[in-house]
Order: sequence, then structure tokens, then C-alpha cells
Amino acid sequence: MTSEAASKAAAPIMVVADSSDAAPVLDIVVPVYNEENDIARCLQRLREHLRNEVPFSARITVADNASTDSTVAIAAGISAEIGGIRVIHLDEKGRGRALKAVWSRSDAQIVAYCDVDLSTDLNALMPLIAPLISGHSDLSIGSRLAKDARVVRGPKREFISRSYNLILRTTMRAKFSDAQCGFKAMRTDIGRQVLPYITDTGWFFDTELLVIAQRVGLRIAEVPVDWIDDPASTVDVVATAVEDLKGCARVGYALAMGTLPIADLRTMIGRERAPGPAIAGVPPGLVGQLARFCVVGVVSTIAYAVLYLVLHELVGAQVANFLALAVTAVLNTSANRRFSFGVQGRENAVKHQVFGLGVFVFGWAVTALSLVGLHRFAPGADKHVELLVLVIANLVATATRFVGLRWVFRSPQSRRHATETVR
Repeated sequence: MTSEAASKAAAPIMVVADSSDAAPVLDIVVPVYNEENDIARCLQRLREHLRNEVPFSARITVADNASTDSTVAIAAGISAEIGGIRVIHLDEKGRGRALKAVWSRSDAQIVAYCDVDLSTDLNALMPLIAPLISGHSDLSIGSRLAKDARVVRGPKREFISRSYNLILRTTMRAKFSDAQCGFKAMRTDIGRQVLPYITDTGWFFDTELLVIAQRVGLRIAEVPVDWIDDPASTVDVVATAVEDLKGCARVGYALAMGTLPIADLRTMIGRERAPGPAIAGVPPGLVGQLARFCVVGVVSTIAYAVLYLVLHELVGAQVANFLALAVTAVLNTSANRRFSFGVQGRENAVKHQVFGLGVFVFGWAVTALSLVGLHRFAPGADKHVELLVLVIANLVATATRFVGLRWVFRSPQSRRHATETVR
């Protein structure tokens, strides 16, 4: 773990009561804050379900975060009465802080959590953990927005939830459908490696975990759930949504600036290759890179055409071509670096721009020679014919640009792999 990761280590906890066995297969956490009215009913229902429906050893961990009522005392009494329950206490408030603290230290194979109101039907628990136990997936989430989910809740919560997840899909390129359903599970060995990089201590914890998990290349399984809204919930939905949006901005900025070590995490977890469908004979990631490169190329071509036509009247064909190419080359390299090939942060940015200028020189030479040829064989061609010839010449230069940029923007891991292959 890096020093930065170490500084984000889980908060200290105090074990108040423990009537559970060591090293169970499943450790299901119930984060609580001042839940004296609901905690007994929750633990009794949950313990009964685990005994009757889950064919694996399981522990319930009550993660109390700074309650000021009798929640801890009630939970400890239930632990002694029915067994299989551990009660821990954190001095600081925060649902995310409590989950991170317990998950990071758990000796179980699978860690999970559910909300104390048990809004999610517990019959979804086995489908939730089965992909993790089988090794098929790394992280599993309940989804209230999946096609087969059955949800009962008010229009206000429904609107906010769907709007929030739409924002995640459009701004964070999220592929999961429901970030905030209080029903999730994770392989503990994976959690120990990812959790140190989760900084949120509140409700945004779930989203931050899922966004990083997706970027790292973890496989996320989604389970449709039956979910009934708890009308007595004390959660301020609007305030929580605002904090979530702030969290989105923070994580988005960290991803853009490269301060989240996604590439290092991929290597550490064994996900050096970015996630995505494999196509026989096609290198991993090539299809997506090519599609994004084409988008950047179309925008660059339009910008080039506009600049060329504007400058043509002022400086002539050759100079207009040079200037239009120079301006769009810098923007093209920056856009492809971030958007097409996913290179983040400022490291090697100057080196990449220098390479981009080299590609620009090649493109300029191809287009300049095409103009020379046109003027020789068709000296009376107008500027629109010139532009057509230049666009065709640029297509040749673009194909070379894609190959060159894909090479220069390769990850350090793929470079080492290429070197070892040559050897």
C-alpha cells in the first residue's frame, strides 16, 4: 500500500460484543446510527433468514457509527441471545466510514451490507452473493432500476434516484444501473485492495466504490430486487443527492487529473487489460479506441475545414492548410490522449504533444504534396476542390495517426509485454 493509501486506512473500531464464529464465508454488515427502534427486529429477521436460507457460514456485524441512543446496548443483548452477531462501535459518524472499517478488517470470504430497515427483500441475498462465491464476479449490487425489479416508493424518491443514475451514466460513463441501493456484496480480497482509495465516509461511498471498480475492470453483477420504501426513514433525500453530486465532481476531477491510480490498481488486482468484450484477432480495447478516435477525427475535420476556408482568402491554400492543421493537431492530440486512449494526468503530456507535432508534420507533408499535385494537373481548381483533395489526403494521414497515437499512448504494462514478446 502506498503512503497515500495508508493515510486513507479504515477508521479504528471497538468490538462491543461478538457471538459469531471466526472466518465465516459471509459477513453481512448493518450500518446503524440511532436505530434503537429498528435494530432488534432487523437482527432477528436477518439471523433467521441466514439460518434457514443461506447454506454457508455467516456472521452479522452491526456497525454502529457514533449512536447516542441505546442502539449498541440493544444489539449487544440480541447478540448474546441468538448468537452469530458481532457488534462494533465507531466514535465518528458516517455510513461509508463504518462499511469501510468493517469490510477492510473482515476475515470472511465475502463481505456484504444491507440497510437496517430491510427495505430490500432478503430473498435476493443468495443471488447477490452467488456470483462472488463462484468466482464469476468481484462485486455484486442490488438494483431497483433493473427490468425485473419490483419497487414501491414515492414519486419524489423515484425521480431523484433515476435522475442521479442518469447523471452517472452520462458524466461518469457508469455501466451499473443503481448506485445507491442499500444491498451490496464484494469479495473480501478485492475489497482490501480497493477500499483504501475510497475517501467518502457518507452515502456517496457506494458510488465511489462502483466507479473505481468499473474503471479498474472489476466484474460487477447486478441483481434485480424487490424493494419497499420505508416511510419512516430519516434520510434527507435532497441533501444526500446534493452531497452525491459533489462527490461525483470530486471523483471526476481525480480521474481527469490522474490522482486516482487506476492503472496501478489494475496491475495489483490482475486486471491489466481494460474491461470490454473480446473480439477474435482484435487487441483488447482496440474497437472502443477506434470508435472514440473517429469521433475526435470528425470534430477535428470539421474544425480544420472551417479554419481552412476562413484562412484561404487571407493567406492562400498552402499557408491556410499549414495553419489549420497546426491548430487542430494540438487539440486533436489532447482530445485523443484523454478521450480515445484514456491517458490521464500531466505525466508525459509534453512528450505526447511533441509526438503529436511529429504526426502533424507528416500530415502536413501528405496534404501539401496533394495540393502540389492538384495544382499541377488541375491549375484552375477552386478552393472547394482543394478542400476535397485535402480531406482525402487527411484520411491517409489519419490512419497513420491512429496507429502512431495508439503506440505512444500505450500503458507501461503493455509496453513491457511487447518488449518481452519481441525477446
